Amino acid sequence: MISTLDMKGSFFTYLNEKNKYSVEMIKCMERTVQKLLDTETTLDRPGMLLGKIQSGKTRTFLGVMSLAYDNGYDVVIILTKGTKALSQQTLERLKAEFKDLNEEDKIQIFDIMVLPTLTRYERHQKLAFVVKKEIRNMDRFHQAFFETYPDLIDKKILIIDDEADFASIGFTNKKDEEPEIKKIAGKIDEFRQRVEGCSFLQVTATPYSLYLQPEDIAIDSEVFKPIKPIFTELVPIHDKYIGGEYYFQNSEEEGSIAYHLYKEVHKDELSVLKKQDRRVFKIEECLFNNKIKSLRDAVVTFIVGGCIRRMQDRQKNVVLRKYSFIIHTEQAKAAHEWQESIIDAIVEKLLQESRENSPLFHRLIQDAYANLEKSIELSPLMMPGLPEVVLETKKALDEGHIMITKVNSEKDVNQLLDTSGQLKLRTPLNIFIGGQILDRGITIGNLIGFYYGRRPKTFQQDTVLQHSRMYGARPIEDLTVTRFYTTSDIYSVMQRIHQFDSALREAFEKGKHDKGVVFIQKDANSQIIPCSPNKILLSETTTLKPKARLLPVDFKIRPKTHVQKPVAAIDTIIGNYCKDSSNNPDPFMMDVSDVVEIINHIGTTFEEGHLWNKKAYIASLEYLTALPKDKMLKGKVWVIIRRDRDISREKSDGRLENSPDSYQEKGLAKDIAIDIPAIVLLKQKGTAAGWSGSPFYWPVLVAPKKMQTVVFANHLFAD
Repeated sequence: MISTLDMKGSFFTYLNEKNKYSVEMIKCMERTVQKLLDTETTLDRPGMLLGKIQSGKTRTFLGVMSLAYDNGYDVVIILTKGTKALSQQTLERLKAEFKDLNEEDKIQIFDIMVLPTLTRYERHQKLAFVVKKEIRNMDRFHQAFFETYPDLIDKKILIIDDEADFASIGFTNKKDEEPEIKKIAGKIDEFRQRVEGCSFLQVTATPYSLYLQPEDIAIDSEVFKPIKPIFTELVPIHDKYIGGEYYFQNSEEEGSIAYHLYKEVHKDELSVLKKQDRRVFKIEECLFNNKIKSLRDAVVTFIVGGCIRRMQDRQKNVVLRKYSFIIHTEQAKAAHEWQESIIDAIVEKLLQESRENSPLFHRLIQDAYANLEKSIELSPLMMPGLPEVVLETKKALDEGHIMITKVNSEKDVNQLLDTSGQLKLRTPLNIFIGGQILDRGITIGNLIGFYYGRRPKTFQQDTVLQHSRMYGARPIEDLTVTRFYTTSDIYSVMQRIHQFDSALREAFEKGKHDKGVVFIQKDANSQIIPCSPNKILLSETTTLKPKARLLPVDFKIRPKTHVQKPVAAIDTIIGNYCKDSSNNPDPFMMDVSDVVEIINHIGTTFEEGHLWNKKAYIASLEYLTALPKDKMLKGKVWVIIRRDRDISREKSDGRLENSPDSYQEKGLAKDIAIDIPAIVLLKQKGTAAGWSGSPFYWPVLVAPKKMQTVVFANHLFAD
């Protein structure tokens, strides 16, 4: 054990002077190295460096690596995800960070697949190896250490598993991947067991949820014992970080810049983008056919937004930056080629219309301008006049400022990446049509547009959030022109994943990780039991935190003949508890069984195809009402009735209404939901825009203050 770390060694001093780490960052690095030295870490019990996506995890583990070199470690092995692009990005980053030390022969950095003959002179220096988590890489890695240079295994070694996820520890829901994943995990574990002075650190933003659970939990006398990392350090979040909170929380707040971020894509449009079918869409109609309206709006808005940002840079007399836009809907290469054809056609025809100064060109630019103006005017930035923006857009089209690039495995990585390992921005406005590489954490600079339509068979946190290349250090100037295009159901899934991710991180930040986050499901007998987190599909979770609201959004009401009977039944149940027929009676308690009956009736009033998970809603009610120790409160729900409401289905700006309860009702519900939940039942007239004309109930559930964060695995609920 080293009681005091050397914080003034040549490696850490060099990187610290170069990167100017914050005090919080240095403390994180110091704690991590100290724990690696003091604790035996293994593949099953690793150290964990937990950060947010694109939040500076690589910067942090490089600092950890430099401090480790100064405190007894000789070799660092960095495991990357299995793509050439990501390993190349990591290699370039290492060479850039340690450039001077490398030139001074203090460190040698290698890709394991292109390892030259190592001299004894080089082997006496500090060494770094980049190894993809892929069988051939792992075999070459073993060969180098156990056959070619066996003296290396006598050195003190640190393995850093970058972008660690389920695959790193052998968990997978894909049976065809399981054998290879287990082989890779086995190779890592075999290496660790054969090398005495070896430490293991995982670095991730998408943790395999196991480690945040308590040592054991018991529900209905069943005990569940999870596996957890031996220690976890949180990567500090810098003040310029933009992540899920901005995209999925702030975007709901009217009056914020983020409110104008999300633009809905119709599901049918994604089908058009899969393959060419002239019966559905003719490419020559790309500037006016509504089958690809969102994509066309996205491309034009990106061009106009990029031009505005460059105009703002020019006004400030700073270097004009280049901007990027991603289209990521399919993995199939044929789809990428089709999408490239569509984007090419949009840009080419936009150029033709520009040269003709046509009304269509001016309408498209004006629509994009009006869209962007809403968010730019909420910032202190200069908003150029429309005529100036039209001229700038014409110039960008005329001078070929727009470059369209397919990003898939057919491309030579060296053509795609710049010297820092990021995707090259070769022109002022760069449109990338995404493939496999965009799944894997590749860095893309100055991203102001993201058109997303990937629907993996299982929405897992480690895949879906890693697609979110829009996270990271983002200046407010870029956020004003940033737009995110996806379908409402994909947006809803990503929102739920963000809620789950936030719950995990909050448990650590508040020091509650010893109690953990409880993962539960319903079994075939409708009993709530512990759930194994490696089976969770993040798209099908419901995260309940103290005071959280849960309500249906994006539903339609059935015709009057289907709604009258269930609404009358709900009125009868309420009448059995509350004789006050006024619009705002006082809150009262109701048995959970009757509230569940009301929720079931409400479910029958909704048209099919809505996103509301009624089973999760009911399970939440049943779980929350079972928590109180006071027998008088167990099985009870506070109920707030509000009648004679008439809220439209959509807000004035076209967004779906997601806050039917007033500010006062939100406050009242949170005030009384202390030990048991509260539910606000809003009886709507149904005559406002978007509804069927029949009265209906809109339920808003509020979780109690005195509860532990819980995650339901909805997909395992019994029918």
